[in-house]
Amino acid sequence: MPSQPAALACPLCRNQDFQREEGRLDSKWGVTSHKMVLMICTRCRYILHFYDKHSIFDFD
Repeated sequence: MPSQPAALACPLCRNQDFQREEGRLDSKWGVTSHKMVLMICTRCRYILHFYDKHSIFDFD
């Protein structure tokens, strides 16, 4: 039986409710681009960053 992943919890306040935002981060010279998922704690507003399918060939 597969185990369930652990619930996401804020490392500062241990809250488990988050606002999800998606965006893109470009490198200093614009050569690389990374898709990002930001999970923002609804209690203390701490931001957890997650990268999604980043590649040096992903310019859109």
